[in-house]
Amino acid sequence: MTRSRDLADFADSAANAEGARPLILYTAQTASGTSVDFNDIPSWAKRITVIFNGVSTNSTSGIALRIGTSSGFESTGYTSGVVWAGGANAIAGSTTQFLITAPVSASEIYSGSIVLTAFNTSNAWVLSGIRAREGTGGANQSGGAKTLSGTLDRIRILTVNGTDTFDAGTINIMVEG
Repeated sequence: MTRSRDLADFADSAANAEGARPLILYTAQTASGTSVDFNDIPSWAKRITVIFNGVSTNSTSGIALRIGTSSGFESTGYTSGVVWAGGANAIAGSTTQFLITAPVSASEIYSGSIVLTAFNTSNAWVLSGIRAREGTGGANQSGGAKTLSGTLDRIRILTVNGTDTFDAGTINIMVEG
């Protein structure tokens, strides 16, 4: 998903004219297929909130997030962990992507947000957030860090195994400078 060109032109000119960075709320996307992409993230982004509303998958794969540059999405160098609190506690870690939820059943539905924050000027990003598990109770809490090879300009929300698909809900992002 890309932001509209009019919005991009406005955001870029407003940022350059006054030194201030606008807040951009992208258009929400239906969670379907094996991934949901948000592209054209402005180079001045310092904080990106990813918002989940009633999101689920068709099987037991957890949900993950990858970040990338103009060269594509990066799949190495992540430090990431997720814990599910409620019922039988589950903990998982990954070096190939940020984990958003622990392994789930097809009936699990998630709502909540995560925040990616620029750590410094060397393309380092940290992630933190929490999502509620609707119906069964409990929550998933995630954290992690990743230094990109260049400037972040894209985010992909995907199923951990890459083959399960999203079957409900919407996902959106909000970008701040």
